[in-house]
Amino acid sequence: MGEWTFLTNHARVLVCIAHDPGVRLRDIAAILGITERRVFGIVTDLTTAGYVLKDKDGRRNRYRIQVHVPLRKGPGREQTIGELLTVLVDTKTRGELRHSVEAIA
Repeated sequence: MGEWTFLTNHARVLVCIAHDPGVRLRDIAAILGITERRVFGIVTDLTTAGYVLKDKDGRRNRYRIQVHVPLRKGPGREQTIGELLTVLVDTKTRGELRHSVEAIA
């Protein structure tokens, strides 16, 4: 049986950013076992699509997930990035994300 995962690399990168908004691309690559170049491309995709905002903090970047943005394609009603992350991220962070989602709603 070939190797596969339930989540795409885009979702996995998003979870890494949710856990640590100041995470370095190099660290995401090491955690996920993909190249830094691939992580850069994924973060670029996420920022271009409006799911993540990138802010300069000195020499590093800090990321802000736009929890109110709807997922790209989904059955039924539009689900938001924040709703997805409440399922994927640990309970401590999940509470912070849920609060953010409720504040927007």
